[in-house]
Amino acid sequence: MTEEMTADSVDDVNTIDDGFDEHDDDAGNRVSGGTPLAVVTYLVHSIASDTEAVVINTEERGDSVRFRIHVAPEDMGRVIGRRGRVAQAIRTVVAAAGARDGVQTSVDIVDD
Repeated sequence: MTEEMTADSVDDVNTIDDGFDEHDDDAGNRVSGGTPLAVVTYLVHSIASDTEAVVINTEERGDSVRFRIHVAPEDMGRVIGRRGRVAQAIRTVVAAAGARDGVQTSVDIVDD
């Protein structure tokens, strides 16, 4: 006894009120730079061999977010890369994620 979906039943399914509007009422409760923080965390943890030594500090100023990355000394070369190419790639991807959230980002790799 399977019921076939007709055009009318498909329309009924598509018009169900799920309580969500086009406008997000919780927009003021979001963390500024949440998406870029998740992206930089994922990238650095993927690159570093000692993930427990990874520390990412966040500084927020207005509509910009600054990430300061601390890694183990043996992972500095991996995170920076030859001629800084990996570091620049991280900055580019994090900037794109920040643009999605409407924030400007900067990424610094800190040598302790």
